[in-house]
Amino acid sequence: MSNFTFNISLSVLNHLGRNLYRNFITVLGEAISNSWDADAKNVWIHIDKLNNSLIIKDDGIGMTSDDFQTKFLKIGYSKRKEGVTTTSKNRPFIGRKGIGKLALLSCAKRIHIITKTRDSEFVGGIIDNSALDNAINDDLTPQQYPLENVKLDIFNLLKKDLESGTIIYFEDINDGIRNRIEYIRKLIALFFRFSLIDNSFSIHLNDDTITLNELNELSLSTQFVWQINNLDDPYLKDKISATNEHIKQYKKISSAIPISGFIASVEKPSHLKIKQTSETVTVDLYVNGRLREKDLLKHIPSTRIFESYLYGQIHYNNLDSEKDRFTSSREGVISDDPLFQTFLEELKDNILKQIMDDWDKWRIEINQDGDSENTTRLTKKERKSKELFNTVIDEFVPPKESKNRDAVDEWAKALSDDAQFNLSAYAECFVSENLLRKFIKHKSIALSPEASTSLVGYKKKEQDAKNAANISYEIRQNADDLLYFSMDDLTNLVDKPINPTKEAALARDAKTYKPIRDAMAHTSILTSTAKQSLNVTYENIKARIKKLIE
Repeated sequence: MSNFTFNISLSVLNHLGRNLYRNFITVLGEAISNSWDADAKNVWIHIDKLNNSLIIKDDGIGMTSDDFQTKFLKIGYSKRKEGVTTTSKNRPFIGRKGIGKLALLSCAKRIHIITKTRDSEFVGGIIDNSALDNAINDDLTPQQYPLENVKLDIFNLLKKDLESGTIIYFEDINDGIRNRIEYIRKLIALFFRFSLIDNSFSIHLNDDTITLNELNELSLSTQFVWQINNLDDPYLKDKISATNEHIKQYKKISSAIPISGFIASVEKPSHLKIKQTSETVTVDLYVNGRLREKDLLKHIPSTRIFESYLYGQIHYNNLDSEKDRFTSSREGVISDDPLFQTFLEELKDNILKQIMDDWDKWRIEINQDGDSENTTRLTKKERKSKELFNTVIDEFVPPKESKNRDAVDEWAKALSDDAQFNLSAYAECFVSENLLRKFIKHKSIALSPEASTSLVGYKKKEQDAKNAANISYEIRQNADDLLYFSMDDLTNLVDKPINPTKEAALARDAKTYKPIRDAMAHTSILTSTAKQSLNVTYENIKARIKKLIE
């Protein structure tokens, strides 16, 4: 087998960034992209964590001896420079600058490569990165550092029945393989969505095909989905479509720019966390099926809570044009690119604006906390009351598999609005009455004869109730007499009119307030008329108490 050499200065090779790609998933992504560009039907990935090795094999078109020397070993070679933008199968090329292979050539101590076309035999070589480091330090020319001859016998089982394709064996991966296989499977399913373009392309990891089932846990945690323009996405269609029972709401959003995709929200932010890792699922940008920008929302600074519930994939193939908009690491889009900025503006001003409003409305409808900063739909007080109800009702809702779950959900939904009103009204009552008690003590206002008489009755009634219940301990935090009085008693002490038919006073409002307050305190569900009366009366009480304590 002929000796092959890099078709570039070794010092330039080093300056281009042999350590440009710093994580294992990036290396896999580059290998998968190369297989895609080679019109492969399959790419097989074999990870051996025990021996710290990796094998990547595809059944693409492969390379001849000339191809291997003049194209693969020529860092910076790209078919796009020849005006070719698609493969023979009409797949858009993923690779662009031709420097992505640096990820493959520098991620392990020794890298063994063999390749063949249908009409040629296997050719290849071994890149020994320690020897390459020495060659660079010694300022050798490419011709003075030939690749080692590869031993085909170590590939015997792998190359059997392979008519064309490429096999790469990575020996002794730098920094080891730290990721769990389950984690790698999930990331491949998330980040390499080539099936969106060509469903004949399959990825296999340790002999098991990567499928959408890797994302079942994520899909089952999804509540709401927003589809952006038209998208034929198997995940969208099979896992989180409007016909899936666990999807509560599904909406289509139109955009004037040529993008497609979806954004979805989960029940809890923790559902976006990939277990036993520091990774989370985010809203990502894809170009021609390849992940180009992870976590788009980092470009749109905001502290709104709904964003922590979102994930999704947006495809914008127009970013891949004659102009190169991608960073040198190939792991992001140049942030100040005008086309990218226009896209971000559309995402912020149109798409996310709709999602923010929908998310809050839909969460409220299913008795879950929404956007606390949205005061146009609910006041701050109303929202806090609803959040308290949601917290309490959660303690009673049975598991999803319970036969009564649907019925309890309906009961909770029916109680929600009334609970929101009653909890808020009770808090108003608690604050108002206790402020009056504080005011009376502060002003040293004595009990009237009527109040003293009522107090004796209240205390006897309480003692009788304690005796009947066999309670001997103290119920009240202290024995302050004022704690026995309700709003009407308290207001008679501080603001009783001389002429109750002509003078405005707290005591007059308290008479209207008392029967509705008592019904509410006994957890009754009030009529709309009673609610309206209570609201109006309380506003009057609140205004007079504020005036008293100024």
